[in-house]
Amino acid sequence: MTTEEISLLKSSIQKIRPVAEQAAALFYARLFELDPTLRELFEGDMITQSRRLWHASSHVKQSHYDSIGEALLWTLSKGLGADFTFETRAAWGKIYWLLAETIKAGARDGAASLNRAAA
Repeated sequence: MTTEEISLLKSSIQKIRPVAEQAAALFYARLFELDPTLRELFEGDMITQSRRLWHASSHVKQSHYDSIGEALLWTLSKGLGADFTFETRAAWGKIYWLLAETIKAGARDGAASLNRAAA
């Protein structure tokens, strides 16, 4: 990532922080609207859901990452309004997909290790 992209991410995080609870509620509402099958992975209150997002990654299907990314960008758009510029959106898209691809690769590697151990 470029220095400018990192700066945009940091700035937008600072702007969204005061409304983090509302942003989380918007995120999950949008996520479940986009893909109701994800609801069962994230049952409970918003804090529990936020924590479970990272631990649920082993149960998230490849197709779910599109919905999660779309919900994230939509939420940031709503939370940041005019501050969610094209450049900021691009930076968030870039970091999300970098993270998503890393998680997916880790899940594939973990599954492969389990399969080798079981063989």
